[in-house]
Amino acid sequence: MAVTISLALLFGLLLIVLIRSGSLKAGGAFVAVMFGFYLASTGASHTVNALMNAVINALPNL
Repeated sequence: MAVTISLALLFGLLLIVLIRSGSLKAGGAFVAVMFGFYLASTGASHTVNALMNAVINALPNL
């Protein structure tokens, strides 16, 4: 649970940085956020969570 909140915060901050730097406009950010919401409500959410957990668990071993 804590990892999910941390990743959501990290991706949110990344979106803010991209918008402020001009690399991503508000419309693109809205599409990215909406895609995340809709992806979370599909069956793919378990796969995405498993992938992120695998990446997080692999990082200390690098």
